[in-house]
Amino acid sequence: MGLLGGSFDPAHAGHAHLTRVALQRFGLDKVIWLVSPGNPLKSRGPAPLEARVARARAVMQDPRVVVSDFEARLGTAYTAETIDALKATYPGVRFVWLMGADNLQQFHRWQRWQDILHAVPLGILARPGWRQSGLHSRTARQYRHAHLPGRASRLLADQDTPAWCFVNMPMLPVSSTELRAKGEWRTSS
Repeated sequence: MGLLGGSFDPAHAGHAHLTRVALQRFGLDKVIWLVSPGNPLKSRGPAPLEARVARARAVMQDPRVVVSDFEARLGTAYTAETIDALKATYPGVRFVWLMGADNLQQFHRWQRWQDILHAVPLGILARPGWRQSGLHSRTARQYRHAHLPGRASRLLADQDTPAWCFVNMPMLPVSSTELRAKGEWRTSS
């Protein structure tokens, strides 16, 4: 089962595209979009959670994808705590943490980042402008031994941790940052 966390501020076609590619390339049966209450690495807070969840559900209408506010109900915005709770709630489920290459580039700044790598495999998907910096990131260098080639991506969920796999994909030139900057995502707090 794939886990795609983020602020989804706002969710857009790029998130949906990335999810469909992840389902296929990593051989996943389901993906949970974990709409975060906030990003601890960003100083500006996101739009209200309810608006972001509603938008995410409107954007991603696929029976294999569940949009969840699990982190808010858990009372955390930290991925390691979320994974700990999900593994305790669903023992025996094989989770894969999904993220774009932009997040791999700064993954070493995440709280308990090494615990995350040892808890679940990471499925990394290309993002416009971030492929090379992600592949040469501190995490990629330090965990080079745990890298699974993209051609073997369907095996990722069954790998012992740490394990990570980077896959290229056709990319859509859309981002939440650009949508906010253009004023295409306005919500009241």
